[in-house]
Amino acid sequence: MESAVKIGHWILTLTFLFLFFLSATAQAQQVFGSVSDSVTGKLLSGVELHTVDDSMVSDAGGRFALSTADENVVVRRPGYRPLKVPVDSSMQVSLQPFVPKALYLSFWAADVRSKRQQIIELIETAELNALVIDIKSSRGHIAYRSKIPLAKQIGAQQVRPLKDLPELLAELKARGIYTIGRMVVFKDDLLAKQRPEFAAHTKDGQLWQDREKMSWSDPFNQQVRDYNLAVAEEAAQLGFDEIQFDYIRFPSKSDLVFSQETTDDSRVAAINTFLSQAKQRLASYPVFTSANIFGYVCWKHRDGKIGQRLVDLGERVDYLSPMLYPSGFPHGVPGYGNPVKHPYQVIAKSLQKAQKLSKLAPERFRPWLQAFRDYAFDRRSFKAAEVLAQINGSDAVGSNGWMLWNAASRFSEADLTLEVPFLAKKLVDIEPEPVAPAMLSRVDNSRLLPPAL
Repeated sequence: MESAVKIGHWILTLTFLFLFFLSATAQAQQVFGSVSDSVTGKLLSGVELHTVDDSMVSDAGGRFALSTADENVVVRRPGYRPLKVPVDSSMQVSLQPFVPKALYLSFWAADVRSKRQQIIELIETAELNALVIDIKSSRGHIAYRSKIPLAKQIGAQQVRPLKDLPELLAELKARGIYTIGRMVVFKDDLLAKQRPEFAAHTKDGQLWQDREKMSWSDPFNQQVRDYNLAVAEEAAQLGFDEIQFDYIRFPSKSDLVFSQETTDDSRVAAINTFLSQAKQRLASYPVFTSANIFGYVCWKHRDGKIGQRLVDLGERVDYLSPMLYPSGFPHGVPGYGNPVKHPYQVIAKSLQKAQKLSKLAPERFRPWLQAFRDYAFDRRSFKAAEVLAQINGSDAVGSNGWMLWNAASRFSEADLTLEVPFLAKKLVDIEPEPVAPAMLSRVDNSRLLPPAL
C-alpha cells in the first residue's frame, strides 16, 4: 500500500512538472528583430539583449532572435544609452548614442541642497550631461534608504544624505542627465569593524587600518560580496543608468591576512569573481557596470598586488574608468617624468597603452580626470587649461567621455569653460621628451591617491 502511494505521488509530481513545462512553453514567444543607431541608422552588432529567460548578442547585421515569456527586454551596448523595451514578436530597436561628460557629487556634498543645485546648474551651463553620485562611502555609509538587513545591523544607515534619492533621480532624468551611482566596495570601515570576521587583519590578528584609520573588508569573503551586490541591485532598481564600483581591489599593503592565501592569481580571481557576479546580478536592469582602476594599471600586465589586472577586467564590466590624474603618477610614465606638466600626453598615452594591453575598443574606457590641486609635484592648480588638455587627450583616443574628480565637489564655471580649439581633438604622434624612463616596477600604490579631504 505504501509503495502504491509513493508511486502515485511521483506520478502526480511528474504530471505537474510536465504541465508546468507545457504552460511555460506555451507562454514563450519567438522574438525576432534588429538594433540600429538612432542617429545614423546603422545596424549594430555586439548589442546585449537580456530577458529573464533568454539572452543573446546581436550578430554582424544587427539581428537577434529570442525565445521568451518575459514582457520586457533589456538592450545595451557601450557607447549608447541603455534601454528596457516591451517585447514584441517583431522588434526594431533604436539605441541613442551617448558620450558622458560628468561632474562628481560627493557623499557629503549630496547632503547640501544648494550644492546639489549648483552642480546641476553647472552641468547645464557648461553643456555637460552626466553626474556621478556617491551611494556608498568608504566609511561604509549607504546614502539612501536601504532595505538590506545587514546595512541596518552595522549602522550603515545612520548617515543618509540622499533621503530623497528617487526624487533627485527623477529630476536628473527629466533634465536628460545620465546618472552614475558610485559605490566604494571593499574599503568599508563600518562592515570591517562591526563584523571583524569579514575584515582584513594584520599577521598578529589585529584589525588592520589604513593611513586614514579605516579598515577594509575581505574581497575573498562571499558574504562581503553578497552585501555589496545587494547595494548595487538596490541602486539599479532605483533607476541609475550605471553602477560604478570603486575600491574594487585589495589594499596595497602586501602582508595582510585574509580568509584565503593571497597570491597574484588569487587576488585577481577574487576581484574578477565579484565583477562577474555583479554583471550577472544586474543583467535584467537597464544599467551599465563600470570599475575604477589605478592609472598605473593601464601600463602593466601585472596586478600591482591589488588584484586589478587590465586584461581580465574588461571582460567583466561595460566600462573601465582609470584614474588618470597626472598627480597620481608620482613616478611619472615612460617619457614624462613630471606628468603635471604634460596632462594631454599623459591621458592620451595612458589610454593608448590600456587599449593595446586589453585589446578593448576605445569606447570601453571612460577616465577620471584631475580637477584638483597637484599634490605630488609643484602644487599647481588644475584650472580650465589643464582640465581642457586632459579632456582633449581623452577625446583624441576615442574614449566614451570622461569624469572630473574633485573630492569636495568644488567646481566653478570658469574652470569648465571648455571651448575646444579647432582640430584640438586630433591625436598627433606625441613624441616623449628626452628624460629618463619612469620606473613603473617601483610604484608605491599608497601614494597614488590625493590626501583625504
